[in-house]
Amino acid sequence: MILSDNAFHPDLHRLARFLPRQPVSRRTLPLIRRIQGFAGRRGDDGVEIVRLDNDVQLRIHRPPTSTGSTPALLWIHGGGYVIGSARQDDRLCRRFVNKLGIVVVAVDYRLAPEHPYPTPLDDCYSALTWLADRPEIDSTRIAIGGASAGGGLAAALALLVRDRSSVTPVLQLLAYPMIDNRTVAHSDTAAYHRLWNERSNTWAWSCYLRDADPYEAVPAQHPSLTGVAPAWIGVGTYDLFHDENLAYAQRLTAAGVACDLEIVPGAFHGFDIVTPTAPVSRSFFASQCEKLATAFDASTAP
Repeated sequence: MILSDNAFHPDLHRLARFLPRQPVSRRTLPLIRRIQGFAGRRGDDGVEIVRLDNDVQLRIHRPPTSTGSTPALLWIHGGGYVIGSARQDDRLCRRFVNKLGIVVVAVDYRLAPEHPYPTPLDDCYSALTWLADRPEIDSTRIAIGGASAGGGLAAALALLVRDRSSVTPVLQLLAYPMIDNRTVAHSDTAAYHRLWNERSNTWAWSCYLRDADPYEAVPAQHPSLTGVAPAWIGVGTYDLFHDENLAYAQRLTAAGVACDLEIVPGAFHGFDIVTPTAPVSRSFFASQCEKLATAFDASTAP
């Protein structure tokens, strides 16, 4: 299907008219957090809750039955580093469990601006090392992944574990990851951004980084990507992160890292979260599952 340069994907164009471009700002942050807090009061049926020594909470989604050691996915939620919780992705995590028969652990990392870098990344690292130590988990078949800021943290985590030589993920699954604080909007696509725009991005990065060295804290500015886990990156053409994601995929490939890149024409930021049943979203999810399954299978090959 060929789309014009100024058209949303046919599965998304009706909804796109009603979605905000900049929901998160210094002014709206308290209100959004309160709303999310009310929404998060629903039950935890079927979810195991674990608290780590640093009081970070993990939400564990297990398959109904499993034999032997099981592959696992550490999932990191999005929210621009400043909002969100692991609970918001319960349905998505269960979809991964049901489709792949794996364990999915979602981490409730602490948020900026109260907890800037490196605290959120350290929380994710603690969750990963905890997961790798579980006797029921095959530590040689662990993937890390996330969406938006969660994808940015997953990319940063892949770099961190490479340097610490602790756990070797089989894949970094990056859904429209937030990985470059230098990103600016292009005039020809800015009007089509939804749910996240340049102003939200600039402010959120300032909350997360504060005085941190971007060459250490920002994946896209890290001096070397050599030796990190293989990657899958998916992003829409009307996502603010489109260009930075393509550039990161190119850098990974140039560094000798296997990287699959999936570009969704006419898709805006978070399209699959707000319209999970749309055909384009189902296809996006299926691509992620296919890549995860291949990575888990490849790790058991002789």
